[in-house]
Amino acid sequence: MPTECSAEQFDFGIVEGRPVVAAFDAGLVTSDAGALLLGATDRAIDLIGRFAACFRDWRCAELIEHEIVTLVGQRVFAIALGYEDLNDHDDLRHDPVMAVLAGKLAARRKDCAPVAGKSTLNRLELSRTEPTRYHKIAYDQEAIEALPVDLFLEAHQRVPEQIILDLDATDDRLHGDQEGRFFHGYYDCYCYLPLYVFCGRHLLAAKLRRSNIDGSAGAVEEVARIIAQIRRHWPFVRVVLRADSGFAREELMAWCEANRVDYIFGLARNARLVAEIASELATAQAAAKETGQPARCFKDFTWITRESWSRPRLVIAKAEWTQDEANPRFIVTTFTRSEAGARQLYEDIYCARGEMENRIKECQLDLYADRTSAATMRANQLRLWFASMAYILLCALRRIGLAGTRFTNATCGTIRLKLLKIGALVRISVRRIKFAMASACPAAEDWVHAAIWLAAAANARASPA
Repeated sequence: MPTECSAEQFDFGIVEGRPVVAAFDAGLVTSDAGALLLGATDRAIDLIGRFAACFRDWRCAELIEHEIVTLVGQRVFAIALGYEDLNDHDDLRHDPVMAVLAGKLAARRKDCAPVAGKSTLNRLELSRTEPTRYHKIAYDQEAIEALPVDLFLEAHQRVPEQIILDLDATDDRLHGDQEGRFFHGYYDCYCYLPLYVFCGRHLLAAKLRRSNIDGSAGAVEEVARIIAQIRRHWPFVRVVLRADSGFAREELMAWCEANRVDYIFGLARNARLVAEIASELATAQAAAKETGQPARCFKDFTWITRESWSRPRLVIAKAEWTQDEANPRFIVTTFTRSEAGARQLYEDIYCARGEMENRIKECQLDLYADRTSAATMRANQLRLWFASMAYILLCALRRIGLAGTRFTNATCGTIRLKLLKIGALVRISVRRIKFAMASACPAAEDWVHAAIWLAAAANARASPA
C-alpha cells in the first residue's frame, strides 16, 4: 500500500495494523539537551566568563541586546555541539538549550531572540585589538593567550615534579584568497601553518601563522611566554620540551639551555649521522635476516654540526632494519645518560609525542579549528581561539565529569555524539525549566555520573574553603 504524505504529516507505513506517522508538531523540543553538561562544566572552571573578560565592549549600553558573555558563550557552546557555521545561529538563537546556557530565556526587544543570530556573531569574529567606528568590540590578545595556561595550572591539585610540553605545526588548508595565503610544498596545498603547544591533553597555545616560514618560527616566543607564566606559579617544576626534527634549531635549543628547560627533539638524518652508526645498522641487519623480523639497536654519542650548532649535544640513534632496508632515526636531548638509557629515551619518552597528533586531530576534525575562511588573519586567529576554547571546555568535561566512565579517554567527537546530542522535550513553567530527555538514551548512566561530578566541582569552586 503506498504511503501518503501531506505538508503537516508524513506516513511511513503500517506496523501491527497501526499507521506510522511523523510531523514537526511536538512543540518545544531540542536535539542538544546533553549540552547542559557544557554549562555545568563552565560553572566548574569558569571558562566563558573569563574568556568574555578578554573582550572590551564599546557599544552603546542602551542599545545592546546581547552582552559579550552571551556572544562568547554562544559561539563556544555551538562549536562544542558541532555547529561550526555562523549561519546555523539563525536557527540556534531560538533553541531552548542555547537560551538556558546563556541564562536568558527571552529578549528585551520583540524582534530579537534570547541569543544572537549570525550577523551579530560575525561582528564579534571581526573584532580588532582596538575599537573602531564600525567595530565596537575589541579583544586583548595577551589575555586570551594567557587563559589556557591559567586553566591548565588550575587543573592540577598538586604541583607536578615534571611537565612535558609538546610542540607541533600542522597544515590548515585554505580554499580562498585569505590574507597570508601561501603554497606549502610539503603539504602540497595553500594553507596556514598553526603552531600548537600541548601538555598531555591540555591545550596551552594555538598560534596561527603563514606557511612561508620554518616550522619552528615563533616557537621561542611562545615557549618563553608559556614557561614564564607556569614558573610564576610553579617555580621549581622541571619543564621538558618535546617535538619533531622541525624544531631542532639552534635558536630554540640554545634558549632552552640558557633557561633551565630540557628538551628532546627529533633530528633529521644525514650521511654523517648514518655513518656514525654503521656498525649498529650492520648488527640490526644481521639480526633481521636471522629472525625474519624487524630488528633495532640503540647508540648514544656526542655530536656537533659543522656550522649550525654552537656546542656539542647528546644524540640518541635508533639503528633499525625493517622490510629489507635501513630505517635509522635520531634525536637530540639534554637528558643525561644517568637519567635514562638510549632505548628508554627514544621509545618511552620521545615516541610518546605521537599522542599530540591525536589532540590536533580533535581540534581540527571535532572542533573545526581549521575553519579559517575569513578574509583576514586576525579574524581567522580569533576563530582558532574560539575552537580552542571549545576544546578546553570538552577536555574539562572529560577530565572532571567522565573520569572513571567508559568515556574517560573518548574523543571530543564521541563525547558530543553520545552525551550531548540527546533529544528532549522542554517544559517551561513558572516554577522550573525541565528537559525531559529520551528514556532510551544509551549513555544515560554516564551522563548522570558526569552531572553529579560537575556539580560537585562547581560547588567546590564556589566555596573553596
